[in-house]
Amino acid sequence: MQKYNVSKHKNFYVIGISYQKADAETRGKFNLNIDQRKALLDKAKSIGLTSVVTSSTCNRTEIYAFADEAEVLIDLLCEFSIGDQTTFLESGYILENEVAINHMFRVGGGLDSQILGDFEIISQIKSAFTLSKKKGMINHFMERLVNSVIQASRRIKNETKISSGATSVSFASVQYILDHTTHVSDKKILLFGTGKIGRNTCENLVKHTSNKNITLINRTKDKAEEIAGKFNLIVKDFSELQSEIRSTDILIVATGAQTPTITKELIYPKKELLVLDLSIPKNVAEDVEGMTNVKLLHLDHLSQLTDETLSKRRAFIPDAEAIIEDVKIEFDEWLDTRKFAPTIKALKEKFKIFQDEELDYQSKKNSQFDKEQAELISDRVIHKITRSFASHLRSANGSTEDSIALLKKVFELETESD
Repeated sequence: MQKYNVSKHKNFYVIGISYQKADAETRGKFNLNIDQRKALLDKAKSIGLTSVVTSSTCNRTEIYAFADEAEVLIDLLCEFSIGDQTTFLESGYILENEVAINHMFRVGGGLDSQILGDFEIISQIKSAFTLSKKKGMINHFMERLVNSVIQASRRIKNETKISSGATSVSFASVQYILDHTTHVSDKKILLFGTGKIGRNTCENLVKHTSNKNITLINRTKDKAEEIAGKFNLIVKDFSELQSEIRSTDILIVATGAQTPTITKELIYPKKELLVLDLSIPKNVAEDVEGMTNVKLLHLDHLSQLTDETLSKRRAFIPDAEAIIEDVKIEFDEWLDTRKFAPTIKALKEKFKIFQDEELDYQSKKNSQFDKEQAELISDRVIHKITRSFASHLRSANGSTEDSIALLKKVFELETESD
């Protein structure tokens, strides 16, 4: 990437761990909450990295960054999560330069989601980008790349039907309830955890089940009350969790705890109970699955749509890929101009020196000289000349480096990377 003058570091990397090679428990070890991501960015800045974005969802945790070696990024991930290098090397992935760029487009376009066409990831990338920008960890390349990925994602969502049907784990969980529960509007439903997935699930429950008996519990009660007020639902104290579980028919767990919060001791074994665990890492103890009358499903199961729905979505993959290629052509053209951007900048600065010297000379020589008008005219001439050079370099067809070298030699230019 150094030839494009976009970073002082050698390569652009994506390092990450996702549902494709890692189960929920392994992914949970590398999950980063907002405080951990902030600390990671601070550490990255302190060790000299200049452009880093990190995104962490239930399905993947990824770092997009410039570095000389990928190991630097892996060390950062392991330092601020509870994962380790050995596990990462077994279950994670390292992508470099063009492959890394292509991966970001596919992730943002919903083509690499656990549920094909799930666009929740793009909002996570936007948030991650905003956080990095506030920390001063975004360069021109990263800004242009993320904006291009967002553009491609928006077009795919609007111009194809790849997101038709269920588009998120939260909807898939509600769809499962509708498909496998009789008289769902009469069932007592308890939602434990009101983070993003919990809120989305709550909204889908209200919208699609017509159930008026939905109870919310959250460790921080005011957050639950805020959502409950929007949908006119019931809120209970965290201390009432066990009694509520024992009287409920469907339990949805969407908390952010690092260890299981739902154990078999909390469940009344003589009553049928459907448990949907949407948490990363898992928040329902594994021994719950062996209990009589209890049906336990984790989000990995809920993420699997029917073959018919998936096949319908897959039919739009070529359309989505064509959109990505279209947007990526524009990005590649911009990236190609970065090869000679420092040269054009240096050339313009050299011409400005010539301009200042000549205007100063003419002002001293001729008392009637209109310096302001001359400066306006010469500015336009400099703009036209540098634009012509830029146009030539864009269409140099393989001889760009030779042309740049010639310009540097003729005008004695000194350039530096961004």
